Amino acid sequence: MLTAAQLTRLPQTFRKSYDRQFLPLLERTGLSMREIHVLLFLANHPGQDTARDVVELRGLAKSQVSQAVEVLTGRGLLARRADGADRRIVRLAITGAGRPLAREAQEIQAAFGREDLDRLGKLGRVADAVIDF
Repeated sequence: MLTAAQLTRLPQTFRKSYDRQFLPLLERTGLSMREIHVLLFLANHPGQDTARDVVELRGLAKSQVSQAVEVLTGRGLLARRADGADRRIVRLAITGAGRPLAREAQEIQAAFGREDLDRLGKLGRVADAVIDF
């Protein structure tokens, strides 16, 4: 059975395990996990394509998102464009150069999700066995 301390550390443990899956990609590209988070958010949420969307829905700090967008645009992986209806709004788009990287990150994310669901299923079977005992 999990102790209260172990239970409170689960989100942190999950995050570390998730981030570890991206290490080869991070090392190869020189990007940070924060930059990958922004790229993944934009790839996974079509139509939610402003820095404000990333801040509000992903829960990252505005300064962190701004820095990540600067790096990604500087490397040609993202492009900024003014909104046609409201020029104050800046839309972000993954560029042709950024799409393969976004797809690779999504594949890593999906593989982690499948493995995590498998682990949760095993944990559920163990819990069922304990309860049935």
